[in-house]
Amino acid sequence: MSPTSIALVVITLVAAVINGGLGYGFSSITVPLALLFMSNRTLNPALVLIEVALNAYVLWVNRDALGLVWRRVVPIIGGLLPGVIAGTLIVSRVSPAWLKLWTYLVLLPLILLQAAGYRRPIRSERAIGLPFGLGLGVLYSVTTISGPPLAVLLNNQGLEKREFRAALGLIRLAESSFTAVAYLVAGLFTGGSIALIPQILPSVFVGVPIGARLIRRMPAETFRRLCMSFDAWVVSFGVSTVLRDLHIVDGPPAYLFLLAVTLVDAWLLFRFFSVGGRFDTPVAAPALKTS
Repeated sequence: MSPTSIALVVITLVAAVINGGLGYGFSSITVPLALLFMSNRTLNPALVLIEVALNAYVLWVNRDALGLVWRRVVPIIGGLLPGVIAGTLIVSRVSPAWLKLWTYLVLLPLILLQAAGYRRPIRSERAIGLPFGLGLGVLYSVTTISGPPLAVLLNNQGLEKREFRAALGLIRLAESSFTAVAYLVAGLFTGGSIALIPQILPSVFVGVPIGARLIRRMPAETFRRLCMSFDAWVVSFGVSTVLRDLHIVDGPPAYLFLLAVTLVDAWLLFRFFSVGGRFDTPVAAPALKTS
């Protein structure tokens, strides 16, 4: 195996373990690291095909909670298709670097607020679902990343662990399936993309069950907190990588942003666990409006 193939196997194995535990994170880890040595036009189509199967697995494992959440996520799924179509047009013509940068910069304060225990549930989920799904479809089809914004929304709404994973699985299965069809129509599947799949699949088969077993006994509030911590690390790494790629900050100094966010999150983690794994102010589950 070439050094590039070995690096891809290691990256996807770590990403698969995290995805098995949290229900997301495969693309969030794989994309920023793998784009250091390959293009998104080659990587994205391979990841999308793998994520169709991966998200179907996550949904199947958490199917007992599907009846509790599917009505809440239907509006988001309704917005995905037009967003995916728009994003596919972008990925076939435009570099996604600036889109990723602005998305990360918007997300990071929200993630850190969630990590600090600040949650204000949205009471009219149906009203926010369609525009959120539209933006999510654009983001996923351009970058194959959607876990961080989804996790922020679902964490904010106070979903329990299995509800969280079932909702993630359903939304991400829809977005990856829509994107696979859109990529096929746009002619983005190439021999180079398909050749990546056999290098990635063994990592998925090994890593996902390991992650699912590790997370099984974790308390719900600790699970939410680690989701937000993971998002903070991924997003800050993404910001540092994009700052370097766009030559806004060249070289190692670009990763000072990652260091700063890691220190802030480490303090929030210490604060969380020092009070016994509970946030200072619990938030009640929202009373939903359907119109």
